[in-house]
Amino acid sequence: MKIFLAPMAGVTDAAFRILTREVTGTRSLMFSEMISSTGIHYRNDKTLEMLSIVSAEQPIAIQLFGSKPEYVGEAVEYVSTLDGVHSIDFNMGCPAPKIVKNGEGSALMNDPALVERLISTMRRSTTLPISVKIRLGFDRINAVEIAKIIEGCGADWITVHGRTRTQFYSGRADWNEIAKVKAAVSIPLIANGDVRDFDSFDEIIRVTGADGVMIGRGALGNPWLIGRLEHYVETGERLPPPSTAERIDVMRRHLDLLIEFKGERVGIREMRKHAAWYTKGMIGGALLRDQFNRAESKADFISIIDKNFWE
Repeated sequence: MKIFLAPMAGVTDAAFRILTREVTGTRSLMFSEMISSTGIHYRNDKTLEMLSIVSAEQPIAIQLFGSKPEYVGEAVEYVSTLDGVHSIDFNMGCPAPKIVKNGEGSALMNDPALVERLISTMRRSTTLPISVKIRLGFDRINAVEIAKIIEGCGADWITVHGRTRTQFYSGRADWNEIAKVKAAVSIPLIANGDVRDFDSFDEIIRVTGADGVMIGRGALGNPWLIGRLEHYVETGERLPPPSTAERIDVMRRHLDLLIEFKGERVGIREMRKHAAWYTKGMIGGALLRDQFNRAESKADFISIIDKNFWE
């Protein structure tokens, strides 16, 4: 049973991926944030920066997005030459308006012919494993149709998020629809959507029959989740949640990693949202989040942690 951390734009950067490895000891495949094939074509500096890979986060899959087969094929060829890349994932699930308006991400669920051209081009452009992440559909459910096309083009596995684009992240993920996709294809299927604890993990496997699970929002402020689920699969034991002391240590480490990779000014700004996730549900959490949002330096963050957390 494979358990993966989902690629999440603006979240699963190198700092978060390395932190997850350190906290959990997992050797599971990591996924980059989604990276523009157009940006690679034009050798955009920020895009190429996102392709920097350090040994501590390997093995890693690079997730690409785009809608032009020639750019996607070129990007696949480029990424395939980079050291440390295990495989290449293709995003057909992002619901963000700025992505959809360009005909990318989940908008591709509406264009089966283009999907076939894109995935076929990817397959011709590399010998590395290829995976594709989709939703149930755009404004209608057509995941089975799209999954069969993806399989026919030679993809090695597929991940299905149990919502349409119209739903964004509202309501509940429909695991029964994921099960229909699983029954329709022979390549491995990874189920994604609303897995936040042991019970939801058990249930999504029972309902979908999936070969693995991808954890997205459930890992926000909870990088321990993947390791705890892996331990559960191996031993049947449900480990207790992390202590306050463990949370403090991980928040400090996360802050250090963000500053290391992005500098103090950007790292502090990025850490604010993570601090909000780490403190969600805590007594006085709203006040803490307000304090973190006012932090301007590493010293400010450490001072807030030292004043508010103890065992």
